[in-house]
Amino acid sequence: MTSASDRAFVALQRMLPQHALSRLVGMLAQTRAPWIRTPFIRLFARAYDVDLTEAAAASLDEFATFNDFFTRALKPDARPLSGDGRTVVSPADGVLSQAGTISAGRLLQAKGHTYALETLLGGDRDFLDAHSFEGGHFATVYLAPRDYHRVHLPLAGRLIATRAVPGALYSVNAVTETLIEGLFARNERLVCHFETELGAMAVVLVGAMIVAGIQTVWPGPASPYRRVETTCHPALPFERGAEIGRFLLASTVVVCLPPAAVTLASGLRAGSPLKMGQALFRPTR
Repeated sequence: MTSASDRAFVALQRMLPQHALSRLVGMLAQTRAPWIRTPFIRLFARAYDVDLTEAAAASLDEFATFNDFFTRALKPDARPLSGDGRTVVSPADGVLSQAGTISAGRLLQAKGHTYALETLLGGDRDFLDAHSFEGGHFATVYLAPRDYHRVHLPLAGRLIATRAVPGALYSVNAVTETLIEGLFARNERLVCHFETELGAMAVVLVGAMIVAGIQTVWPGPASPYRRVETTCHPALPFERGAEIGRFLLASTVVVCLPPAAVTLASGLRAGSPLKMGQALFRPTR
């Protein structure tokens, strides 16, 4: 049940200049001016209780910009991969927002709310046909501000194409998931089509309020996206767990798998904390 304050929170987001605000924060986040950078990093680290224990950098003073701090690398082997090469692992640190079966072309967003996979993928069957995922599996991973913000590949595969889709920049949390219909299919997003041993896999990086950019390790359109743009790639190979991109502030990753002999890893449910490399789906045979 939603409260008046929840509804007011969403109403405020509808009125705010979402893209202008995100661009302003983006400019501040990439400045090297010490009088902006240093207090910005320290205030954020204190507010969100950021722990550098696993980070490659030992001190907040080692980061040249806020973006460097926010997308900080981890120490080698800080995120071991679970299972064998057939185990689908979490693409990021965060919380499992939802997971389940793709049925009638729809995914669960929140209790009682679903949205269309075809819309999420950008609505172009020549790029990636949503019907090929019918009866398959999905998982939605939410990254909180204090989390490690690099995104990794859940299963080894070849990058076939990406589709940049401009959209709104609503915040992504339990309140907006409940009150904004089709939230993930309305926000700006980058849809990545990989071919794996299971078949086609979609990894969707979803933008959000104050997310100043979605970056990938391959060349492509710069976020924020101004038009729908599909980019084909020469079947770039990536190993399971390889870094594929990062968020400049918190957001969400949606992973979609075709019908396959996998099942959600034991003990996982909506609200379960996740670490990158942790088993998300395990093979059933």
